[in-house]
This record gives sequence, C-alpha cells and structure tokens, in this order.
Amino acid sequence: MTLADLLPDARRLSAAEKLKLIRILAEDLEMTEQIAPLEPFKTYDLPTPYDCYGAGAVLMEAFKQPGTSQQ
Repeated sequence: MTLADLLPDARRLSAAEKLKLIRILAEDLEMTEQIAPLEPFKTYDLPTPYDCYGAGAVLMEAFKQPGTSQQ
C-alpha cells in the first residue's frame, strides 16, 4: 500500500483518530528507526513561552531598538 492509497482514508478520520494514528506512527518510528538521541518511552519537556509573561515585553523592547527590522 502506498502513501497515495492511505491519505484519502486518513483524511476521513476524526480528529481524535488522527491523533491516535500520529501517536502510533511516531511510536513505530521511535522503535524501528533508532532515532538518536531520543530514548523509547521517555517523556521530554519542551520549553515554551507559556507562563513567561515578561518574554513578550522583552521581545517588544528588542524590536524597538535601532537596527532591528520588523517584517
């Protein structure tokens, strides 16, 4: 079965089923492809800007400084 055969069926899945499919495929890759430096079944924390209320103010000040471009 090719990806072209799978995509139409995958697109008809509900959002919850799509998430389950993503998780299953990611776990399969993790186990078979030996993706380094990730370890199987380990949870990784990713830093995000959430709850960092001063970060927006710092970024705005950086944009206001001469020599920075706003696009």
